[in-house]
Order: sequence, then C-alpha cells, then structure tokens
Amino acid sequence: MKLSVVIPAYNEERNLPLLYQRLTAAVECCTDDHELLFVNDGSRDNTLGVLRELADKDARVKFISLSRNFGHEIAVAAGLDRAEGDAVALIDADLQDPPELLRGMVERWKQGVEVVYAQRRRRKDPLPKKIAIFFFYRLLRSISEVNIPLDTGNFRVMDRRVVEVLRRCRENPRFVRGLVSWVGFKQEPLLYDRDPRHAGETGYGFRKLLKLALDGICSFSLVPLRMTTWLGAGVIALSVLLTGVVIVNKLLNPDVPRGFAFLACGMFFLGGVQLFMLGMLAQYVGYVFKNVQGRPMYVVGEERGWGGEPEGAGAPVGTVRVRDGLAAAVAAGGSGAAHPAERGRG
Repeated sequence: MKLSVVIPAYNEERNLPLLYQRLTAAVECCTDDHELLFVNDGSRDNTLGVLRELADKDARVKFISLSRNFGHEIAVAAGLDRAEGDAVALIDADLQDPPELLRGMVERWKQGVEVVYAQRRRRKDPLPKKIAIFFFYRLLRSISEVNIPLDTGNFRVMDRRVVEVLRRCRENPRFVRGLVSWVGFKQEPLLYDRDPRHAGETGYGFRKLLKLALDGICSFSLVPLRMTTWLGAGVIALSVLLTGVVIVNKLLNPDVPRGFAFLACGMFFLGGVQLFMLGMLAQYVGYVFKNVQGRPMYVVGEERGWGGEPEGAGAPVGTVRVRDGLAAAVAAGGSGAAHPAERGRG
C-alpha cells in the first residue's frame, strides 16, 4: 500500500526540518511506499526554500507552492488533489499533532476503518481560546445537519474512496472536517493529547478562527436562516401581546399620555433584529456569489516531485498552474481522472 501525507504549511520554516525527521521515521514504520506532500500556502518566510532543500535530498518529498496565501482549508484541498496514495493522511506543520500517531491510525485503516480521526483529550492553548473552541464545537454539532465529531481538527487518515469524494467537493469557503463527516463511511476516533506549537506563531488568530467558525456553521446548517422565521413569529406574538396591554391601559387611564419611550425602544429593537438577520442572509448570499463566480480555487506557482502532470491527480476543477509567466486554466472534470489501482491494505 502507498501512503500519502499532506502537510499544509504557512510560515513554518523553523518547524519543517524536525517535522520531516519525525514524519519520515513514523511513516517508514507503516509502509515502504510513501510520499510527503507539502503545500506552501504563500509563506512570507523561507518555508519554500526549506521545502526545495528537502525535495533535493529526498525524492519522496513533493511540494506545491501556491501563488499567494489562499488559506489553510484551500491548501488542504490542493494537497488532496495531488495525493496518490491508497490512504491519505492530513497533518499540520506546527508539530502540535504528533506524527508518531500515524502508525496507530494506519493500523486502524488496515482493519477496515475508512476514516481514522485524531480526537483531542486535552489541548495546551490559552484559556479563552480553549473555552471558545469548546463551545463552538458543541454549538456546531447541535445545529449541524451532519454529525461532526467534537474536539477534532484535520489530523486524520482517510481511505482512497473518501479522498475521491472530497476531490469532487469544490465549494469555497471550505470546512474540511465537516466535509469528511458529510462523506460518511466508517469513521472512528483515536484519542490523544495535543502538544503546544514547536516554534513560530500560529496563523490562526481570533479573526481567522471566527471566520472558520462561520464557514463551518453556514456550510453545514440552515438554522441561522430559519432563525428569521422564528424571530419574526416571536416579534409578531410580542406585538399582539403589547397591543392588548396598550388598549387595556388606555381604557383604564384615558387621560395619561404614554408611549414615546416604549415606541423608541421598540423601533430600535426591531431595527436591530432586521439588521442582524439581513447580515446573516448576506453571509449565505456571499457564499453563493463566491461559488458562482467560477474562479479557480487556488493558483499553483511552483511544484516539485511530478514529471509533467501530477500522476493520478488528473486536472481538478478549480486549479490554475502558472508556467513561464502565463496562467493556464485547468478545466477538466473534478476527480474523474484515473488513480493508481487499489493495492490492498496490507
């Protein structure tokens, strides 16, 4: 069997040498046939230079360098488009997810589990971040239309069949862990304790985490849209009740002028509700707009490790490769390309 390991990287030059050593040692315990597929997501440091050095000394190291920073989830999609293995692992480059866990995850895959995802028991993050993530996952699970596991990231091993389906999903924005749950098949967790970042600073600040949360909620739940109906019904019921109170009060106290403060508060309340729901509706409309524009999902500036077109990757929709200063759009079908024949799980 062949194992592909997809590693998105953004400003990770200090982590890559150690990550390569640990990944190589871990993967060699699983299989004799593997590839390490790095995706440089428009890094501003020397990440690309380090990847070139690794690819020069090890033919099993391949990399794609995107023309700019397209985002972590898009970088994952770029790696999946090129992965050729019977099983494909996803892992971040910050060494918070121990590469040594891959051995146990691959063993579970060999036993017939199509998706083995790493589920965090504990994580060493600042308390406010841990609290926010704790409530986000539980909120998402309570309103999502698919069963998204709690406390999981992208660290997982997936069967070739799962990857084929993911390659057909070209939506943007993306929420990979939700897409994997949507695909289905047999999925099981592997519990672990997440380590702190080895070096450098996280690329996920508060704003990016908030955007990821909105992408996850809006991609897998229509509850925010249904809130408009619920709030509308609630405001109607409240207005009917208050109308009755005003009529009774007028009959009992006909000479007392009332209502300005109440009217002003009511106008501000209704205005706030309308603006909030318009903003929520605009979020969904924005996603539709981005997807109907038909732009490529990402642009590849440089790649190493393939002769000509990447073997088995075909020409996924949503890809542009830049060669000789020109952009050549790739417009073939999403994942209809032939892939290496199944070589078994053994």
